Amino acid sequence: MREVIEPVKKEINRVIIGKEDVVEKILMALIADGHILLDDVPGVGKTTLALCISRVLGLDYRRVQFTPDVLPSDIVGFSVYDKSNGSLQYMKGVVNDANLLLGDEINRTSSKTQSALLEAMEERQVTVDGVSHILKKPFCVIATQNQVGSAGTQKLPQAEMDRFLVQLTMGYPDLPSEMVMLRDRQGVNPLNDLKQLADAETVLQWQNEAAEVLVKDAVLSYIAQLAAATRLNPMLQLGISPRGSLAVARMAKACAWIRGRDYVTAEDVQEIFLSTCAHRVILSSAGKTQNRTAESIMRDTLKVIKLPGRDKQ
Repeated sequence: MREVIEPVKKEINRVIIGKEDVVEKILMALIADGHILLDDVPGVGKTTLALCISRVLGLDYRRVQFTPDVLPSDIVGFSVYDKSNGSLQYMKGVVNDANLLLGDEINRTSSKTQSALLEAMEERQVTVDGVSHILKKPFCVIATQNQVGSAGTQKLPQAEMDRFLVQLTMGYPDLPSEMVMLRDRQGVNPLNDLKQLADAETVLQWQNEAAEVLVKDAVLSYIAQLAAATRLNPMLQLGISPRGSLAVARMAKACAWIRGRDYVTAEDVQEIFLSTCAHRVILSSAGKTQNRTAESIMRDTLKVIKLPGRDKQ
């Protein structure tokens, strides 16, 4: 498995310099058949990363720039009357022909348009005028948002946040990485030299293999205890939902698959826990008063719950 995925990571990291951990977690989410939310400031390479992944993996790529005037019908399609036969004809939306859909600045469109993605993300289909249309497989949404210049933005509802498998932040590159980036882009664009190393069928095969990775009861109990601890934490108004617990298990399977194992360990769960769960919780008034963050509370939860088979973590 490492022989399969390592060249993919290496090729993407030729363009996305110094962000190996982010690239790896996005690949995990894709292999786990999930969706990704990139929350960061403008200009750090979120759009470039999505385009890079689509080219290396040979996925059909579509992009929608979310603005206040984008309509739900732009996303899911709409019906028009055909005078020649007196029937309605379905006109596809942006999701229909995409394996990888980039929703750029999703928080800048209306809540109605944001919610148009929910059925596509959860059920891999869209329903227009009572008729369901199945989307291509695989189907992954990479949505971006930034909190800079928040005037006019619409915060994503918690129900939609919960449907993103992971939330990630790229951050600024360190000095050596930025030097490499500047040097590599003198007169050339590395995106144009990317090699395609897979295709949609290959990604589907990876997803099927990752789904078969074994999770023993001890690890499942560990995941359940972590989720329960967040629900009882006074710093949180809303803990991890059952959907969140299932997401942790899926991401842990993908993590184990990328590591070349056919079984999940508690360390796999720890590795993906923050990125999979921090965006699913809501701070209580006590948590806000103490200036806590969701990430810090998730780290504390990992410290409190004992690893399976160990007296101490």
